[in-house]
Amino acid sequence: MESHPSDVFRPSSAARVQGRSQRPLPLSARMKARQSAKIRELAEAIKSAGFLTLDEQAKALGLSRSTAWTIRKASHKASGLSASIINRMLAAPELPPLARTKILEYVEEKAAGLYGGSRSQRRKFAARLSIEKLPVCGVTESTLVPEDNGITGANGERSWVIPEGRFGTRS
Repeated sequence: MESHPSDVFRPSSAARVQGRSQRPLPLSARMKARQSAKIRELAEAIKSAGFLTLDEQAKALGLSRSTAWTIRKASHKASGLSASIINRMLAAPELPPLARTKILEYVEEKAAGLYGGSRSQRRKFAARLSIEKLPVCGVTESTLVPEDNGITGANGERSWVIPEGRFGTRS
């Protein structure tokens, strides 16, 4: 293969690829990666609790096999886990404590906007969560509302904000 004089100034294809790989990921890609990592942590928590087969994992999570598979592979759609999926998992009687913790961390991070979503989308997400399935210091309201800076309790600790008289109780 002959060399052309202008080739001296052209970077090789390997150099172009290397240059692209050194650029930081766009914010949306970093948020998606963080969300996928948290879903993978949930899958690992289920596995570490001894639920090894897909059937066992689906039963422990209170989900169908296909939804459990999606969580197991951390390949959920761009919006992540929906409030209805989270509610079903938190209601599952066999859900291991570590998995419950990972789900609650996911909820907190998603409501705080760490995975993207507009303020309106995050509020709707929080409003669709059933509080009966979440630990809230003896209070039994039905809806959570994230504050602007995340989800904080009245005492300033990381907790859930419960609106007074704003929402009715779900059945």
